[in-house]
Amino acid sequence: MTAAPIAPLRLLQLTSFVSTLDRFAMPPMLIAMADDLDAPLTQVVQAAGVYFLAYGLMQPVWGVVSDRIGLVRTMRITLLLAAIATTASATAGSPLVLAITRGLAGACFSAAIPASLIYLGDTVPAHRRQRDVTGLMVGVALGTALAAAGAGALAQLLSWRVSFLITGVAALVLVFTLNRLPDPPRTRSHQHPLSPVLAVARSGPARLVLLLAFLEGVVLLGVLTLLPPAVEATGSGAALAGAVTATYGVAVLIFARVTGVLSRRLPTWQLIGLGAVAALAACAVAAVSRVPVVAVLVAVLLGLAWAAMHSSLQTWATEVLPAARATVVSLFAGALFIGSAVAALIVAGPAEKGRYGVVFLGSAVVALPLGVLATAGRARWIRPADGPADPGQG
Repeated sequence: MTAAPIAPLRLLQLTSFVSTLDRFAMPPMLIAMADDLDAPLTQVVQAAGVYFLAYGLMQPVWGVVSDRIGLVRTMRITLLLAAIATTASATAGSPLVLAITRGLAGACFSAAIPASLIYLGDTVPAHRRQRDVTGLMVGVALGTALAAAGAGALAQLLSWRVSFLITGVAALVLVFTLNRLPDPPRTRSHQHPLSPVLAVARSGPARLVLLLAFLEGVVLLGVLTLLPPAVEATGSGAALAGAVTATYGVAVLIFARVTGVLSRRLPTWQLIGLGAVAALAACAVAAVSRVPVVAVLVAVLLGLAWAAMHSSLQTWATEVLPAARATVVSLFAGALFIGSAVAALIVAGPAEKGRYGVVFLGSAVVALPLGVLATAGRARWIRPADGPADPGQG
C-alpha cells in the first residue's frame, strides 16, 4: 500500500521549518553553551557568526548547483550533509569545533529556503505565486517561534546539545520525505555556470531586488537580532526577552495568512508599502522604548513587515529574471543575510554600550529609503514572460 501523497507546498513548509528551527536555535542558548564549554561568551558568539556568514555566502553556490543537478536532489544532498554537521555540533567540546560544525551546518541548511522558493517559481503560475510564497512562510514562522521558545528551555532543563540532535534528526527524516517531492522540469540551461550570474549583473531590476534584500537584512533581521538583548537591558530576564522573539514568530504566522488573502485583492506594490510602513513604525517605536510590553508591539510590527514586504520581495525575486531564477533567488537570500551581518558589525559598539535607542533610530533611517525604493520599484516594474528566455534579458 503506497503512502498518501503530500502536497508540494506542505513538503516545502516542512523544509523551511526545519531550516529555520536550526537557524534560530542557537541565539537563546549562547550563555548556556559558553558555561558548558567553559569558554568566553565572545567565542561562542563568534561561532554563531560563522554559521550566519556561511548561511549567507553559500546560497548563491547552491543556486548554481541546483541548475545543474536539479532542485530536489540539491535539497536532499544538502539536508543530509546538514544532518551530519548539526549532529556533530551536539558533540562539540570546544568553541573551535563548535564553530567548524556550525559553519558546515549553516552552509548546508542555507540551500533549503532558496530551493523552496525556486521550486514555487518553477511550478506555480504567476497569479498564484504570491499566495504560495506567503504560505511557505508558515514554516518559517513556526520554526522561529518554536526555536525561540524551546531552545532556551531545553538548554536550561536538559542540555543545549539536545536542540542540535533534534534538528539533525529532523533534517535526516526530510532527506527521505523529500523523495516524494516531484522534481520540476529543468527550464534553465547555461553554457557556463557563471552565465546566470552575469545575466543578473546585466539586469537592472535584478540588481534592484538584490539591493532591497540587503537593506531588508539590515533593517528587519538587524532589529530582530538586537531586540532580545535590548529588552534585557531594561532589567528584564532572558526568558522574557526570548518570549518577545517567539511573539514575532506567532505574528508572522498570523500575518502570513492575512497577506495571502490580501494578495488576491491588492497589487504587490501595496503589500510592500504596508510592510514598509510597519518596518518603519517598528524601528521608531523601538528607538523610543524597549520595555517588554512595547517590545511585543515592535515584534508584532516586525512580523507584519516580514509577512507583507519580505514575502512580496521574495516573490519578485522568483519573477524578475526567469531564465536565471535559481541564481537570483539564491543571491537574494545571500544578500539578506549579508545585510544582517553588516548591520551586526556596525551596531556592535553602540549595542555593547547600551545605546539601543540610537541603533534603532539608525534602523528607521535605513527603513525609509528601503520602503520608498521597494514600493516605487515594484509599482513601475513590468513582468517579463515567465519560462525559458534569454538570460541577458532584464
